[in-house]
Amino acid sequence: MDIYALKNILKFLSVIGLAVSLFLLTPIITGLIYHEDMTSFMFFDLVLFSINACIYLVLRKHEMKLSIKDGILSVNLVWILLGIAGAVPLVLYTEVTWAEAFFESISGFTTTGATIYSNIEALPKSILFLRSLTHWLGGMGIIVLGVGLFSLINPSGSMALFKAESTGLKMEKATPKIKDTAIRLWGIYFLFTIVNALALKLAGMNYFDAINHAFSTISTGGFSTRNASLGYFDSSSIVWITTFFMIISGINFLAHLRLFSSADTSGYKREEVMWYLALFVFLSLALTFVIVIVDGDTVFHAVTHAFFTISSVLTTTGFATLNYEQWGHLAISIIFIAMLIGGNAGSTAGGVKVIRYVILFKNIVLEFKRTLHPNAMVGLFVDKQKVSSQTISSISGFIFLFVITNMLLTLYLFARGFDAMTSISTALAAVGNIGPGFSLTGPVFNYAFFSDVDKVILSIAMIIGRLEFYTVFLLLSRSFWKKF
Repeated sequence: MDIYALKNILKFLSVIGLAVSLFLLTPIITGLIYHEDMTSFMFFDLVLFSINACIYLVLRKHEMKLSIKDGILSVNLVWILLGIAGAVPLVLYTEVTWAEAFFESISGFTTTGATIYSNIEALPKSILFLRSLTHWLGGMGIIVLGVGLFSLINPSGSMALFKAESTGLKMEKATPKIKDTAIRLWGIYFLFTIVNALALKLAGMNYFDAINHAFSTISTGGFSTRNASLGYFDSSSIVWITTFFMIISGINFLAHLRLFSSADTSGYKREEVMWYLALFVFLSLALTFVIVIVDGDTVFHAVTHAFFTISSVLTTTGFATLNYEQWGHLAISIIFIAMLIGGNAGSTAGGVKVIRYVILFKNIVLEFKRTLHPNAMVGLFVDKQKVSSQTISSISGFIFLFVITNMLLTLYLFARGFDAMTSISTALAAVGNIGPGFSLTGPVFNYAFFSDVDKVILSIAMIIGRLEFYTVFLLLSRSFWKKF
């Protein structure tokens, strides 16, 4: 690596580090409000700020221009360093190992929502807020925040980072400058969080619970301040409010941005959004039918918990109101299908993303047509725009990497002695950034029983899933490091 690339990466990482250190003031303030001893936390945040400030001051006159390789390496380093930074307060204030703290931190920043804590309500308020904050920062993407800050400092190179982090299949800007798009996206994100928190407060939550759950909902993360998650509140109003905000958070945020910027609703009429909503309604109604038949619940109770559960799993949020494994095998099958789908590209949700399935199935139909009519000139169109062969190839590669990664992690967990359902669902929950799985990692359990080595491997799987495979696996390529 040449010195210019190293300076680029270090300066960018220092900007992210400074931003994170400022955000960490909020859990410190929370702790002080609740009369907790924040001395160690404040010292750590001061050290974090000072180190990054020194690096930035040394490189302040350095003109950054990140290449694609610089951006990819920066993104990977950011997630590792975020995991470490988020782990330190957990080690200082709770009785966990470094591996457990790193797992919890990565689970937060990747918005996976898997936890190693058995008694969440016993945690200090500052730590509860920190967990929710990691969700909120990771939800829209810490790199998108970095793009905005980075562009304010030096506008060159921003696109490289956005390409490395963006979950969209195609680079798409709602404004001429990428920094404006990033900042406006965060504005929408912040607005949704405030509205969600106020709605939860009006529905009966206290301010602390409302803010924390809004952070987890809009980021589609799933960390709760209660051991029983949203089931603690026993409120259908809270369940429906959360269902609504989970669903809109699973929609491409550029669609929301167009609505707020120019009252343009075309973003909601795209095929991906239509399929996403159709799948949500279909799976929810199917699960409602199963609950009514199996449990004999009232229709309203069944609809409430079915729509909530599907929205939670489909958007990879991971909240729970009750133990859905008790609904039987057919219900588990329906929920498992939702786990495989995910939200929209460009949303805070994880998973494969609906648009990839749309293109994949359209390509299968296209291959049938080509087989039957070899001389026909046919193309693949989404929203009346032709999809390039490069995009189709990229999606095929993504699906292959998704399957292989899940398969390898499943085999590892199975070899470790866990049952098949635990191994398969835990792998999918980690790689898909979902959180809860089935069996030993079901909605009423946690990840504390895994060994430290298991937790580190699962943490890496969460990062791989969050960065959508290519960004991480490119580091294993010899050509990536050639002439770096």
